[in-house]
Amino acid sequence: MSKVIAILATLDTKAAEANFMREEVQALGGEALIIDIGVVGTAGIAADITRKEIITAGGGDLSELLKNPTREAAQPLVIAGATKVLTSLVAEKKVHAVVTLGGTQGTSTCAPVLRALPYGFPKVMLSTAASGDVGPFVGIKDITMMFAVSDILGLNVFSRKIIANSVAAAWGMAQIERDITKSEAKGVIGMSNLGVLTKGAMYATELLEKAGYEVIAFHAIGAGGEAMEQMMKEGIITGVFDYAMGEIADATFDALRASGEERLTVAGKLGIPQVLCPGGSEHLGLLTQKPNETPSGWEDNKITWHSPVVFVPRPTAEQQHKIAENIGKRLVHTTKNAIFMMPLKGVSAYSAEGGELYDPELDAAYWESLQKTLPKGLPVETYELTAEHPKFVETCVNHLIKMVEAK
Repeated sequence: MSKVIAILATLDTKAAEANFMREEVQALGGEALIIDIGVVGTAGIAADITRKEIITAGGGDLSELLKNPTREAAQPLVIAGATKVLTSLVAEKKVHAVVTLGGTQGTSTCAPVLRALPYGFPKVMLSTAASGDVGPFVGIKDITMMFAVSDILGLNVFSRKIIANSVAAAWGMAQIERDITKSEAKGVIGMSNLGVLTKGAMYATELLEKAGYEVIAFHAIGAGGEAMEQMMKEGIITGVFDYAMGEIADATFDALRASGEERLTVAGKLGIPQVLCPGGSEHLGLLTQKPNETPSGWEDNKITWHSPVVFVPRPTAEQQHKIAENIGKRLVHTTKNAIFMMPLKGVSAYSAEGGELYDPELDAAYWESLQKTLPKGLPVETYELTAEHPKFVETCVNHLIKMVEAK
């Protein structure tokens, strides 16, 4: 079957480039589906899906919009309409890849549309903005950003090659038939991790794989945990070992690894089996402007350095209580198919005996706070072990396997 490549472009300013993309797709043996995401100017070529259709799908009226067109009014409608149209086409398997092109405006318009598409679906964005920080555009999705180098303004000996490369990238990805929602293992386990838990995470992976499961580990520094939860929504992950909660600690103090408000809520809402451990939540990560210089306000805390510019303080008992409250608030939906595992001898290598942030009094204070803030219906077990102790990890894994296999 011939592959269909969707092309998102503003046909009032990028008609020549979009038409060239279509020719390249056809030369490769595929079919192109051009979607016009322009608003004001006249389309230079005919679209397969017109701007009127896009605006209507987004809940707007093109004729009304053109009476007083502004980017502020148009962009939300274009994004909503293109998202609705494209996600429907992808779900119906009528489109096999998407490629977009644009400058700052085009990139910021296309980015949320691509982020709405499922993991694994080929997404290529040719952009003049791709040489800088692409994090705001990519978010937590597998979007391939390609730097246009020159402005996307007409065809020439250079731009033809770069545009052709972007099309070929999308086309090549579309040929791959692998489906990440279909694993040959018993199930797919999502596991959050931090560097101060890596020994435990490696052992947990070994145990789970021996039991017939695949493990996807996520670096829990903001986007990692959020990506794990997005994969839960998309049906990729069937069980969760939420081993690292440093993202919640940092979210409490607006620090480096901070996650969004949805973090730690998704598995509970979906009823996905999960084992929870507050790993790495007894310390924060703060990015400093000057290497090895303690930021103001943290002089009285027990501290260490993850790197010369990543400052790691141990919160006080009062500060830990705020973290515990945040964890408890997020877990309010989590009472079934879940268990909270508390290692009383240190929730990371930093707070284990011999670690730079070792403090048994603060450990006890943290556990006291968690007992007050965790939901009453959530089962809890405590162990006089560290988070990375093999027996603790084995117990966590055994609990998770039992829950997954009983579901």
